[in-house]
Amino acid sequence: MAKTAQLSLIGVAGRRLHLARWNAGATGHPPLLMLNGIGLNLELLAPLARALPDREVICFDMPGIGSSPDPIIPYTMSCMALTTAALLDRLEIDQADLLGISWGGALAQQFAFQHRARTGKVVLAATTAGATMVPGNMSMLAHMTDPREYTVERTLHRNLASIYNGGGNERISLNAVKAPSPFGFSYQLAAISTWSSLPFLPLLSMPVMIMADEQDQMVPPANAHLLHNAIPGSRLEMFDGGGHLFMLSQRDLFIAKMRAFLDED
Repeated sequence: MAKTAQLSLIGVAGRRLHLARWNAGATGHPPLLMLNGIGLNLELLAPLARALPDREVICFDMPGIGSSPDPIIPYTMSCMALTTAALLDRLEIDQADLLGISWGGALAQQFAFQHRARTGKVVLAATTAGATMVPGNMSMLAHMTDPREYTVERTLHRNLASIYNGGGNERISLNAVKAPSPFGFSYQLAAISTWSSLPFLPLLSMPVMIMADEQDQMVPPANAHLLHNAIPGSRLEMFDGGGHLFMLSQRDLFIAKMRAFLDED
């Protein structure tokens, strides 16, 4: 299967989205849709996609993130879930498994609630129930609330180590990261600031695996336990020493656990 992605700019629901597809057309497993963290472009997740050569993997940049043009107006989580469903329509995909990382985990929860018939299995990594989250390291969160610390290339690269590697004892290559636009980052932040999945988590009936790291200072592990207790039949996998981006710093272990979950009957 292809080691590189098929890249395109696709019009969906009035938006233009930068899209990547690895192993397009692969059969035997449902496609896996990866939803990324706040402000992060899809290239950062390429190592995960390349580690799954037996299935189609899809990822797109949110509006104003990576190579997707700026959004015209602000959006909500439910609106982006509709946009994601429209994207699957364009790709002629009836159902997909989901991997939601951090902010993308919130979108994965919203999509799974709104589009249950189109959702296969769900993996939630380093994520929360939204505004009801158990807060992390306050100095790190302060960086997140100041767009100037995140959307300017110089300050972004200066802060990435402390913002995303906090708590981890492994090195992560962040060379592929691009600074988001001020609108792109601000609209993502606004979308999650008043959103919560707590009211509908007990209604999720599809298989869900929650993955978190004990040393994550951005999203403390208590958030994973909250999700696990609220989602019926969910399973919990804890990592240790990988930090907020444990899925990259401990990629082989992460892929092994996720593949076992996605492949089981």
